[in-house]
Amino acid sequence: MGTGEKIKAEVERVTGRAVKKAAHAIGKETLAAKGVALEARGNARRVKERGKDALS
Repeated sequence: MGTGEKIKAEVERVTGRAVKKAAHAIGKETLAAKGVALEARGNARRVKERGKDALS
């Protein structure tokens, strides 16, 4: 996995988790859903890169 892609995936995961928790704390469910989506995108990016590494 390229270092840049690894960092990008981890930043998306952590940012999404932080946004989700903060939004739940203040009662903003729409923002919480965006945080969940961002975290899922980071997870998907990480899985994709791991799959590429496994094939090489």
